Amino acid sequence: MSWQAAQGAIAEWYDWLRALHVIAVIAWMAGMLYLPRLFVYHCAAEPGSQQSETFKIMERRLLRAIINPAMVLAFVFGGLIVAAGAIDWSQNWPWIKAGAVILMTGVHGFLARWRRFFAEDRNQHSEGFYRAINELPTLLMIVIVIMVIVKPW
Repeated sequence: MSWQAAQGAIAEWYDWLRALHVIAVIAWMAGMLYLPRLFVYHCAAEPGSQQSETFKIMERRLLRAIINPAMVLAFVFGGLIVAAGAIDWSQNWPWIKAGAVILMTGVHGFLARWRRFFAEDRNQHSEGFYRAINELPTLLMIVIVIMVIVKPW
């Protein structure tokens, strides 16, 4: 199959790809907003306590069952949309959006790392730190949505 034929096949499914991309992004963001909030509450739990062990289970399941798969699917469906030729890369907005997505992926990586530290009872950050970190996904999401919907540049 030629690249043009593959692009055409992807373009036929464009509306479905967009819908699936948005669903994956919503799931990714829900987890990215909830995990740091769990960390805030986990900070108050005594290491080794029943409450701390419960938070460890919740954090692991959230990351592995929701956040990680949702991020992968968001990238797959978003990549297919790009492959369909739906993005005009001569404009500035897709580059700004891509940069914000890269930063969001970095935040995801840090959240995964900090989850591992909690799992090993090695957390080194305060509740206030995680409250502040909780705002990063929100700010990045705002940038991403404005770039895609408003396309200001």
